[in-house]
Amino acid sequence: MAERVRWGILATGGIAASFTADLLDLPDAEVVAVASRKETSAKAFAERFGIERAYGDWASLAADEDVDVVYVATPHAAHREAAGLCLEAGRAVLCEKAFTLNAREAAELVTLARSRGVFLMEAMWMYCHPLVRRLKALVDDGAIGEVRTVQADFGLAGPFPPAHRLRDPAQGGGALLDLGVYPVSFAQLLLGEPADVMASAQLSAEGVDLQTGMLLSWDGGARALLHCAINAGTGVTASVTGSAGRIDIPDGFFHPERFVLHRDGRDPEEFVAAPEDGPRDSMRHEAIEVTRRIRAGDTESPLVPLDGSLAVMRTLDAVRERVGVRYPGE
Repeated sequence: MAERVRWGILATGGIAASFTADLLDLPDAEVVAVASRKETSAKAFAERFGIERAYGDWASLAADEDVDVVYVATPHAAHREAAGLCLEAGRAVLCEKAFTLNAREAAELVTLARSRGVFLMEAMWMYCHPLVRRLKALVDDGAIGEVRTVQADFGLAGPFPPAHRLRDPAQGGGALLDLGVYPVSFAQLLLGEPADVMASAQLSAEGVDLQTGMLLSWDGGARALLHCAINAGTGVTASVTGSAGRIDIPDGFFHPERFVLHRDGRDPEEFVAAPEDGPRDSMRHEAIEVTRRIRAGDTESPLVPLDGSLAVMRTLDAVRERVGVRYPGE
């Protein structure tokens, strides 16, 4: 492998642009190719970011021997096809969340990656965020005692027109896979896979969820109250309460600037992001984690383990089953 880790970008939407901009700020990352189903889109993206090669099909990117790892930034419904194509070709893959459309597709990708010995990671950048990692360490160390409840919400006010991808069943539309994956992943980061899932949703005319409320339960007694919406702008807050204290994230819980630890009998402690962590909306930390693992020869990341991604997808499947959301082909 070259001194720099060489990236290929698959898809040219807004999230691909944001991630590519973050990659270009990293000294040990190089973006060498981009692919889209439309050659004009790939060429425009390449010109924007100074990328040498632009492909009008995904297969050419997957076959490019100069690419070490591919960032898959398509809508969820295309993740299985796009990531699978790259894994088949022996390319390491960082795949956007939600990992896939459903748990079956996620299991297929994980099986493929493990059978080929190729690196695969879900782009759950929240798990790589330094403050989120600090919060998890505090919880794991017993700073608030035994976790009793987790609360988290993520809602956008919209309105999104019927033609928008967030309203399109064929693209895995709805609040749950795009936004709800964050509260669910946050709860499962701290508590693991729940034993029981309850949910209620308001559905659109197209049959996707406009907003969904979830109650997750664990055998030890812990509960998580979670909410997501594409028709209501929420505070995007989170709180973890234990038997001996509480941690509050006052805004943007999946990329926090700060959180407050309340321990019984002590003054509140505020934890603030360090200047070297970069902007709160930077996805550089997941890119750094991928670079670290690829250079070490690892095929999975302990920060974003594949078994954890599978468990989240099973929970999202259970939520959709409870509220009656099915996507074409399922």
